[in-house]
Amino acid sequence: MKTLAINVKERQNVGKTNTRALRNQGNVPCVLYGGEKQVTFYAHENDFRKLVYTPDTFIAELNIDGSKVRAILQDIQFHPVTDKILHIDFYQLFEDKEVTMEIPVTLVGNSPGVMIGGALRFPKRKLKVKALPANLPDSIEADISKLEIGDKLFVREVEVPNCTVLHPENTVVAQVRMSRAAQAPVEGEAEEATEEAAAE
Repeated sequence: MKTLAINVKERQNVGKTNTRALRNQGNVPCVLYGGEKQVTFYAHENDFRKLVYTPDTFIAELNIDGSKVRAILQDIQFHPVTDKILHIDFYQLFEDKEVTMEIPVTLVGNSPGVMIGGALRFPKRKLKVKALPANLPDSIEADISKLEIGDKLFVREVEVPNCTVLHPENTVVAQVRMSRAAQAPVEGEAEEATEEAAAE
């Protein structure tokens, strides 16, 4: 999985007054969980943009005053009006400890059903998996090349090597439905068949 390096500074004071002052300066208060102790730190909101405002998933390499820690974004809070980042929780990674993470799904192949006018639905754009950090993929490929109109692609048909997918096997990742464009020719053919039968 791709890594994004972020330089941050450890917080010495964690009171409300200090938190408010940090936010007024454009900084984001953060907490790192998962290690021997919680670590509080901060960085400017611009330093987190590539991590937050992207469909991709990254492992964050946090440089906390010279000490480097690998972590994943666990939770994020936004301002309800301005959408500014208010707070971020990170979870520390260890090479021998499995972690749970949502991985984006990439559709590959051309669906025959879509090619004749069917409508593609993509309800599961991310899948939650559990794996060792070294086995976490950048994305999960879902092959739709066999989907005809009316077909569905289920989680059980998607391969994610060295990972445990934390969804029921019958969860729908993608499906192709009948659209008006595809339905019109079918109805026309049915009418022609009826007329031919009447003529005979």
